[in-house]
Amino acid sequence: MKLIRIHPRDNVAVALEDLTQGEALSVDGQDLTAAQAIQRGHKLALGPIPAGSPVMKYGCAIGLAKEDIAPGQWVHVHNVRTGLSEEGEYRYCPKTYDLPQVSPRTFQGFRRPDGRVGIRNELWVIPAVGCVNNIAQQLVRENQHLVSGSVEGLYTFPHPFGCSQMGGDHAQTRKLLAALTRHPNAGGVLVLGLGCENLTMDQFKEELGGWDPDRVKFLVCQEVPDEAEAGSALLAELANYAGAFQREELPASELVVGMKCGGSDGLSGITANPAVGRFSDRLIALGGSTVLTEVPEMFGAEGILFQRCADKAVFDKAVKMIEDFKGYFTSHGQVVYENPSPGNKAGGITTLEDKSCGCVQKGGSAQIADVLDYGEAVTKKSLLKLCFNRLLLIPPWRSQSNGTQIPSPEQVWHSGSPGPRWPRSHASAPRPTRFPRPHRQSERSGPSPDPRSAS
Repeated sequence: MKLIRIHPRDNVAVALEDLTQGEALSVDGQDLTAAQAIQRGHKLALGPIPAGSPVMKYGCAIGLAKEDIAPGQWVHVHNVRTGLSEEGEYRYCPKTYDLPQVSPRTFQGFRRPDGRVGIRNELWVIPAVGCVNNIAQQLVRENQHLVSGSVEGLYTFPHPFGCSQMGGDHAQTRKLLAALTRHPNAGGVLVLGLGCENLTMDQFKEELGGWDPDRVKFLVCQEVPDEAEAGSALLAELANYAGAFQREELPASELVVGMKCGGSDGLSGITANPAVGRFSDRLIALGGSTVLTEVPEMFGAEGILFQRCADKAVFDKAVKMIEDFKGYFTSHGQVVYENPSPGNKAGGITTLEDKSCGCVQKGGSAQIADVLDYGEAVTKKSLLKLCFNRLLLIPPWRSQSNGTQIPSPEQVWHSGSPGPRWPRSHASAPRPTRFPRPHRQSERSGPSPDPRSAS
């Protein structure tokens, strides 16, 4: 099979292999000829598409024809334009879909005293201000001997914030750093301050609320003679505490998993993304939770998600999320629909609608239970959530032996929420400093109008 028609309403098919000009093809019993050489992942017209009419993929309009397109012709940016604009009205027309029947499953995790569950047991150094990044990195580098037994890693999260910030920016930094401190993948946390920054340790503690003094320690560098010595001593105490936790069998209902694209192309929406969506549905059927992210890549497909909101209140929050994000773009003089990158387009993605319809398939078919703000914790279980920011749930950058850092499916934060936010851009997102650690087994364990109709 060289072509796939994703939905019966589609007037294009996706090439599963490179096609040559003049090649005879067949899809769903229809014979046609490739009018040009067409690369894998790109689209081919199944019938005549008049200028100005919608191009249909996933059963949805992914753009409008710029010109008449004949059967067998390549369908891409040269003859298709987006149909999106900054305007839009949404109506709540709820739909529900049955989830799969799944036998109970378990995983090996760490139960924390507050009842939450981590899939890792690590020590984290959280700088309250960017001025102590180097000290935090030194502490991580010089205390790798603490990584032993059930303590699986020692990491820090350098960033340039915590001072010279005001208002919402300052508040957002406090909120996110406190959220990291509470994360159940950290068996012990050292919060490191300088002493003269805007984000004082008293403010940090107030934002954090209650904490276990055995699990969370605080160090203000200007208040001790030798911050490296004092920090190492506190990390040793944290390692003793975290080392008491052992993996145990836990129900899959305790899992909270974030879902994020990586390198989208014309095949993502029929391969990896729907596979992730099926996983999401299965986890939710077991009582677990998933978080769907990347708001800009919901534009053009948001209606597919909105109809699955659990109630009108969740729908209103989802609409506000989209509208606020659109407002963020337009307030900076930008259009909302110029998202696909050159790499996306080279891989066969033509418009933002095309990209978004593939992106939202990661959400499967479950109801949407909530809409989370940037840095907000998951509180509702057993359902899908939408999130303002880009979030995965476990730490993000692994160091290779040659020192190169590569992404892994772990906790990472990026630009996303409208208005004041931290960090300001994908490029400036802080990357946790990581050092080699003992090898261990990895824990890693689409919608068209009817999400179940996509394969």
